[in-house]
Amino acid sequence: MKITDLRCAVIGRHPIVRIITDEGLYGLGEVEFTKTYLKPFVLHFREALIGEDPTDVERVMLKIRQRGSFKPYGAAVSAIEHALWDIAGKAAGVPAYKLLGGKVRDKVRVYNGSVRQKRTGDRPEDYAADVKWMMEQPQNFFMVKQGISFHSNMKDTIDGFHYGVTQKKAGYHGAMDQGVISERGFNHMLDCVIAMKEVLGDKVSLALDCGPGWMLPDAIRFARAVEKYNLMWLEDMLTGDYVPWVNPQAYRELTTSTLTPIHTGEQIYLRHNFKELIETQAVRVIGPDPADIGGIAELKWVAEHAYMHSILMAPHGTANGLLGLGALINVCATLPANYIAFEYPTASDPWWEDLVIGLPSQIVKDSMVDLLEAPGLGLDIDAEGARKYLMEEDAGFFD
Repeated sequence: MKITDLRCAVIGRHPIVRIITDEGLYGLGEVEFTKTYLKPFVLHFREALIGEDPTDVERVMLKIRQRGSFKPYGAAVSAIEHALWDIAGKAAGVPAYKLLGGKVRDKVRVYNGSVRQKRTGDRPEDYAADVKWMMEQPQNFFMVKQGISFHSNMKDTIDGFHYGVTQKKAGYHGAMDQGVISERGFNHMLDCVIAMKEVLGDKVSLALDCGPGWMLPDAIRFARAVEKYNLMWLEDMLTGDYVPWVNPQAYRELTTSTLTPIHTGEQIYLRHNFKELIETQAVRVIGPDPADIGGIAELKWVAEHAYMHSILMAPHGTANGLLGLGALINVCATLPANYIAFEYPTASDPWWEDLVIGLPSQIVKDSMVDLLEAPGLGLDIDAEGARKYLMEEDAGFFD
């Protein structure tokens, strides 16, 4: 089998990868809807892939893996890798998880970081109302994640929140504010945590997406201050999101200073950049994204390495879309016992649920997702339904 074409079209806001073969099989991969601009990065690899056997996934990836980088520039490589596993599974007639070593669980646990409504504000009562709404959703999530501090609007809406420079209308997703947090800002965050825990109790767990942007002393003080609330984790306090470095030494000092689990990893590309973070016990939880780390095989390797070092695994995925959901389900079915849950992804637009073939009518039930048993990643796109969302330049995407 040979690759005859690599195509990429933006459908809704998601760049969708389609790899075509000479035997009629094709594979699909999806990029986060926050990265519409990556279409040309995907197409940059077209000449490198044509003529290769897509079922030799690792051999193909050796040609392109070094061309990726930290978020967002690992996404093009990652989506291509997903499409290769989709083809490999279809060629073998088995779900992709069978090619990754087989499943260790029959259902996969997810948590809520993306099923949300627009919050009414950034006051404690607004946060309390928001998590109450989340608790009432039909998915019955065991855990919710909320953005605070530099990963929320409170850095702008709370007067004197911090002493750093505040960016206004940066014009792109992931612009980072950074600075020492004021006593007022610190106390406001604590009040929001208290308000949310009063609603959630011990029925639904709470994690906080915090940054990046914190100075280490503030991060230590806050992590200690919230210890009594038994949070699942504090995420990306020092680096993360779109920061193209890791800083394990600072994370290790934070981790060893508190009982609150510290989490990072969504922006990190390749296993090599997790090595020091894991081997020095710099965090308690890692959260690589299969659509940024370099693909699902790369994520599995990191999960196994973390398992050997007693570090927990909770993959990121909030904007990965419904094809991205297929990638997450397949890889997380194979992960070892350090797996907690992955962040349930949503798509750019509600009509995606009408386009994706292979999903059950109720995807999440009691925080669990069934495995997809169709070959490959288990999902497809209704080509006829999707054509109306294609730009003229992509008219032949499904041909």
